[in-house]
Amino acid sequence: MKNENCIFCKIANGEIPSKTLYEDEEFRVILDLGPATKGHALILPKNHFANLYELPDETAAKVMRLAKKMAGTMTEKLGCDGFNLVQNNGECAGQTVFHFHMHLIPRYEGDGQKIGWKPGEPTQEELEEIRKQIL
Repeated sequence: MKNENCIFCKIANGEIPSKTLYEDEEFRVILDLGPATKGHALILPKNHFANLYELPDETAAKVMRLAKKMAGTMTEKLGCDGFNLVQNNGECAGQTVFHFHMHLIPRYEGDGQKIGWKPGEPTQEELEEIRKQIL
């Protein structure tokens, strides 16, 4: 099902033009209009899911298979040196469009982009407490 007010639903379903790299019954892969690097693309499901938590397991598995396929093709065709798959959930995690999407970001030596975090230094006790909390 689509959300009439969602720009990514409109793009995924062909209502708004895009630079499409791949399309099937369930997904459209497009070039990002604000790319981090040359070839930065997005996997968009044609059905609306706000985030990973709403994505059915079967669809999530298909997204990962498609990401693998696209990363291989893009690496071969663009000659990139590495690849990032990025998927954000929630505003504090960097999600700006609330329609599930996965970023496919080809990486090139010296491209100046950084995707990372400052590693923490938890104690073994803190790690054990977090492990217990999650279980």
